[in-house]
Amino acid sequence: MKIFIDSADVNEIKQAVEMNLCDGVTTNPTLIAKTGKKNADVIAAICKVTSMPVNAETVGISYDEIVREGAELAKIAPNVVVKIPMCKDGLRAVHYFAERSIASTVTLIFNAPQALLAAKAGASFIAPFVGRLDDQSETGMDMIADIVDIYDTYDFETEIVVASVRSPLHVKDAALAGAHAVTVPYALLDKLIAHPLTDLGIAKFLADAGRK
Repeated sequence: MKIFIDSADVNEIKQAVEMNLCDGVTTNPTLIAKTGKKNADVIAAICKVTSMPVNAETVGISYDEIVREGAELAKIAPNVVVKIPMCKDGLRAVHYFAERSIASTVTLIFNAPQALLAAKAGASFIAPFVGRLDDQSETGMDMIADIVDIYDTYDFETEIVVASVRSPLHVKDAALAGAHAVTVPYALLDKLIAHPLTDLGIAKFLADAGRK
């Protein structure tokens, strides 16, 4: 399963790349705003760190706005993926970009029918949000299992990038469900690496070797 780093911090992305744990990057306006830099400048800097897919989100929600913004983002680097919200105009834009061989991700997916429509429109990736569904007393991973079944049945090439991932358990369950990828904040990557028994084991090895 692929790991997409959910960050606009170039240093975090560099560290993930150095561990070969960055199969892609997802950003959003909130993450970009935290950098204090222009959207295009941040995306360009990230694309210099990795040749993997880098998701850059449009801000407009009308068809014309999405197409205009998406076309500008796609010019930044060949690995830019235009990230588009799930809506009628968004699906129109996805189809527009697919016809021009420009990769896109449909974000804010919350059920399997939306995922089906995004694939039919020509999305390269979808971002179904599991954590936010869990917050509403729904089981986000049930949605992922349904999407995997539908995509397998109809041989859709669209990749499922599980989003709103908040814990190592979400990552494990996404892998078991057969999702193509998860997108994780860098802090969660640290949690995936760490385990208290691993820490104790390392401490014992160092003590036995006479090292502190």
